[in-house]
Amino acid sequence: MPVRHEEQHRLESISWLRAAVLGANDGIVSTASLVAGVASAHTTHGSVVLTAVAGLAAGAMSMATGEYVSVSSQADTEKAALVQERAELDADLSREHRELTAIYVRRGLDLPLARQVAEKLMAHDALGAHARDELGISEVTAARPLQAALASAGSFAVGAALPVIVAALAPEAVLLPAIVVSALVSLAALGGLAAKAGGAKVGPGVIRVVFWSALAMGVSSGVGALFGAVA
Repeated sequence: MPVRHEEQHRLESISWLRAAVLGANDGIVSTASLVAGVASAHTTHGSVVLTAVAGLAAGAMSMATGEYVSVSSQADTEKAALVQERAELDADLSREHRELTAIYVRRGLDLPLARQVAEKLMAHDALGAHARDELGISEVTAARPLQAALASAGSFAVGAALPVIVAALAPEAVLLPAIVVSALVSLAALGGLAAKAGGAKVGPGVIRVVFWSALAMGVSSGVGALFGAVA
């Protein structure tokens, strides 16, 4: 009967957590900063809401496009590496066995055991063994462009939805402070949650995200106010 691996390590979900948090942070900061800049230029409430919606749509598509292109390039590189590795296996299997053996020796196995492990794994799946242990490619780490694009767009849209909702519901007289305060509170909560889930200290994570987000919104508000005054 196979033994189930019951241990749960934080690192197993760190990559997904990091991507989701970054996407949501980008959504909140980018859209809130955009709205703050437009609101500081003393435009109409309707224009501010339209800007927020446009920022959500444009940001989500930008994230999806960038992630798809980036991960597609990674996938192409992985495919090329696998094709090369397959050709090397076909050309000289014994040399590839020695190469895999050397990898296991460097990881701490005795030479006889390393040879035996390499032989067994190559007999089961030679390409898979070399892809995993020589190239660092596995089913878990393999690039998935469409999945990455959808995840990035979705997390950005979820974050950007907050400034959109606040812009739509807040009275025009308190629109700017409502956007800034709601964004900073949400970012602080998100930063703290991510730090806690990752096992890191909550305080530094919260301070870092709040400081840089406040700076981004402050700069955007200043630019909006400057150009609004000029206009």
